[in-house]
Amino acid sequence: MSTDPGAHGQAWQRRRLSSRTLIWDIYLTLANKVAAPLRSGHIVPAGAVAHAADGRWTGFQPPRPGDSRSACPALNAMANHGILPRDGKNIPFPSIISKVHQTYNFSETFVYFTSNYVAHLLGRSYARDTFDLADISLHNGIEHDGSLTRLDVALAPDQGVPYPPFIRELLASATGQDPTTGEAILTPTDLGRVTARRRVQARAANPQYSLANIHAKFSASNSTSLLRIFGGKVKDLEVMLLEERIPDGFESSTKAKHGLTMFSFQSTVKAIDSAIDEDAAAREMEMEMRKGEKME
Repeated sequence: MSTDPGAHGQAWQRRRLSSRTLIWDIYLTLANKVAAPLRSGHIVPAGAVAHAADGRWTGFQPPRPGDSRSACPALNAMANHGILPRDGKNIPFPSIISKVHQTYNFSETFVYFTSNYVAHLLGRSYARDTFDLADISLHNGIEHDGSLTRLDVALAPDQGVPYPPFIRELLASATGQDPTTGEAILTPTDLGRVTARRRVQARAANPQYSLANIHAKFSASNSTSLLRIFGGKVKDLEVMLLEERIPDGFESSTKAKHGLTMFSFQSTVKAIDSAIDEDAAAREMEMEMRKGEKME
């Protein structure tokens, strides 16, 4: 146990900030229930960086050699469009709040809490220091083994690079259908099933595999964003996850006036988490393997 009074003071302040942020998040959740939802075509505010009036997302440029990218496709896409610094470096923590809110309609409390948590993991001052996107890929910080879009860090140290076979497997798992367009969409059950399969694969392929409970929750949270922000739409997610580009016409599936709050986010996290059954996935994969052997 630390006897450093400065450390105790910092811990107390973090708890205080967390409590205040959670209270404010609950307030925004309640405010969203009584406020009129944002209208389609008006979810991204006028004048938002890289968003044209006709719904196109402009300025896309793939990362250049030496640019910093992370294990988070959504932040990488923001840098690729110039919403965040294109090189992905020296980003002040507070600067991402309004930009993420405008681009994806996460609530400002959600972004504030998450960016504060990242600053704490990196041992940096939220108010004074900066980060590079690659810093977010700190292993077993927020980044974790068994990702749906990346190889484990032990197998692929550069977590800024997506792994297309996993992404295609994810998108191919979609069983839902958009009631308006008829297009394929991912469901919580789909995400639970493919997550379980990925964990079984990762445990077999990576001798250093680990997944603590908190990182399992991060895993379900990351998947929740695919549903609550992107609507599970396979067509849009193919562009976002493979190219790390924001699709033209994209606007957040969350129409709440104050954005997607942490409190309202949790119901989908729980739905995905409850659909993850690694034992069932292992049995299913073994049966597939045996079937393949018989066909040879």
